[in-house]
Amino acid sequence: MVRAPVVRRCRAAIAARRAAVRAAAHDDRGASPVELAILVPVILLLLFGAIQVASVFLARAVALTAAQEAVTAQRAYEAPEGVGQQRAMNFLAKAGDWLTGATVSQPQSSATEVRFTVTGTALSVVPGVTFTVSQTAHGTVERFTLD
Repeated sequence: MVRAPVVRRCRAAIAARRAAVRAAAHDDRGASPVELAILVPVILLLLFGAIQVASVFLARAVALTAAQEAVTAQRAYEAPEGVGQQRAMNFLAKAGDWLTGATVSQPQSSATEVRFTVTGTALSVVPGVTFTVSQTAHGTVERFTLD
């Protein structure tokens, strides 16, 4: 009979230990703020990186389109000097701020070809970091030839 109280105490101790382990396993208080503190900077870095990459690609597209506009205007039959640069600057004025400080080069032309380069800086979401963008377009000058 002496054994029964010992067994009951052991069973009670085992049950108490199991209950404590179960309670500790389900007690996650404070875990979410720690996870959030670790993940938020990484997510923000990825977000700003994606926005910056998109900004550079948009600036490249604006520069290329401006160069193509300049070539299209300058390659026309008997086009006056400077018409290509003027058309590129007009496009850049309407294109928004994706490409800042844009410059259009003097046309590099020969009797058969004209070439323009547009250079500028992409809009930056990272302070102190600049991305220079330069795009070139060329085309054949329209002219009459004898066959």
